[in-house]
Amino acid sequence: MTTNPLSFHWFLPTYGDSRGLIAGGHGTHMSGDRPATLRYLKQISFAAEENGFEAALTPAGAWCEDAWLTTALLAESAETLKFLVAFRPGLISPTLAAQMAATYQWHTQGRLLLNVVTGGEAHEQQAYGDFLPKAERYERCAEFLDVVRRLWTSRDPVSLDGKHIRVHEALLARRPDPVPPVFFGGSSPEAGQVAAAYADTYLTWGEPVDAVREKLDWIRSLAAERDRQLTYGLRIHVIARDTSEQAWAEAARLLAGVDPAEVERVQHNLARSESEGQKRMLALHGGSADNLEISPNLWAGVGLVRGGAGTALVGSHAEVADRIAEYADLGIDHFILSGYPHVEEAYWFGEGVLPILAQRGRWQHPNKKNTHASGTTAFVGAGGASR
Repeated sequence: MTTNPLSFHWFLPTYGDSRGLIAGGHGTHMSGDRPATLRYLKQISFAAEENGFEAALTPAGAWCEDAWLTTALLAESAETLKFLVAFRPGLISPTLAAQMAATYQWHTQGRLLLNVVTGGEAHEQQAYGDFLPKAERYERCAEFLDVVRRLWTSRDPVSLDGKHIRVHEALLARRPDPVPPVFFGGSSPEAGQVAAAYADTYLTWGEPVDAVREKLDWIRSLAAERDRQLTYGLRIHVIARDTSEQAWAEAARLLAGVDPAEVERVQHNLARSESEGQKRMLALHGGSADNLEISPNLWAGVGLVRGGAGTALVGSHAEVADRIAEYADLGIDHFILSGYPHVEEAYWFGEGVLPILAQRGRWQHPNKKNTHASGTTAFVGAGGASR
């Protein structure tokens, strides 16, 4: 069976990093004992780039540093790494967002990807001055993306007199080249409609294979109604080691370092989330540390203390590669990974799992595409053939 090479992306913990699990996120305060200084984030960027990750997801929210500013500062020191910048539509005008993206692409030679986050925690949205209920946030998001996408591609002025967004004869002096791919996640009916209409890549958090298959089939059917085809991505953590025993021992170590009081605090805060995806994450463990391997090599321990992506692939390098292949066979093209700490785990995965996937023909280093018979390698930079 012919398969397309998979794309792997890493994560920038702009709230800090640690050798243990960091509690919080998604509207809940969190911080690590390795502060998210620019110097440290550069180390993570270099580790990701060296190991063949194409981009780094940077989160958005009051609990972390601003993604636009942080990645703009990092972009000059990175050579080929792209940045998957999370942002929330509605907090700035769509014209300004489209202009920022175009400027970013110009100065980084096309290294911007966008993760549109509608927002699932009403209390955090209200802290930013956004008091729209959830359903209307998705309505606004659709109008926002309609304007942004037209500004990126139209030579004519763009106007919209929508329910939430009003712009009149907007036009960009410079359109982005290339147009940034839009990544979008969400498990609610409203999210599915926006994803099908405006996303390039639909993202889901790590659930058992059958649950992911069901979700992808749902989005595919919605996209087909609009005569569109999307690509698909999985956001998940990873603990890969030379042996399965070593990997599960590391998971046990991480779990042993969790304060039960922190579990209670985070679970209490996450219980008020309006996000359907977050509710699905919470249901995987039910707040209990028992039976956390919810399917082969899929561990729900991260979600006890962390909002958002709450599962990890745990196992030997070969086992993790096998599980990735199972998700890939469903149609997952993009894998957005992270681990504790992010520098070290980038190397565990990059030196352990990616070579196995390369041997199987499932992955190719994005910056080492042309290997000559002499053994030398031609590197391809961000302005060349890398994608």
